[in-house]
Amino acid sequence: MHEFVGEWHSMTMDLFSRHTSPELLQEKLGPGSVILRDFALADVVALLAAVESILAKAPFRHMVTPGGFEMSVAMSNCGSYGWVTDRTGYRYDALDPLSGQPWPGMPDVFRVLAANAAAQAGYNDFSPDACLLNRYESGARMSLHQDKNEKDFSQPIVSVSLGVSAMFLFGGFKRADKPAHVPLNHGDVVVWGGSDRMRYHGVLPVKQAHHSLLGSRRINLTFRKAS
Repeated sequence: MHEFVGEWHSMTMDLFSRHTSPELLQEKLGPGSVILRDFALADVVALLAAVESILAKAPFRHMVTPGGFEMSVAMSNCGSYGWVTDRTGYRYDALDPLSGQPWPGMPDVFRVLAANAAAQAGYNDFSPDACLLNRYESGARMSLHQDKNEKDFSQPIVSVSLGVSAMFLFGGFKRADKPAHVPLNHGDVVVWGGSDRMRYHGVLPVKQAHHSLLGSRRINLTFRKAS
């Protein structure tokens, strides 16, 4: 395993011991949105192993927006569909444009974690068919945007944070609405849907920091029902 630093298996027991009951760590962001603090900690070893397996088939790349700007966040995908952007626009595609092959299948640990987090937030029977993997290095950011390329807005978004901390922006229904600044740490999961599904959101530039498993990187897994 060369993509990530740290001794995963030696930390497994410590990770489990820190996984406090999620019922005690929920923070409401809005009527349909919640942060589940530390929710993914017990699965970190399996999650990072799955990430490395995905990247062996579909490496991170810096996609280009329709306006011709290279994104500071490096991206990949797994599942039946992958979110892509290029000069022709934003969309979901069943094929990786770099390889021409289907995206890697979604690992079971991804699917189960996303479904459990959604259920914990009140969204039962969530079955994602797309997971966007984002890699943030120091200075990388995500501007305010809505997730609106999906076909069914009744399904929530589940976002998992791994590695260095970041400041999540959770705004209103207009880009100009002032967003809340929400710190996200390793193992935190954010779920939003229902009346909050179309809120603008983003990430401030990630600050230089070091994480024992991921070095200076933040990995974000965003689960969606695209079809």
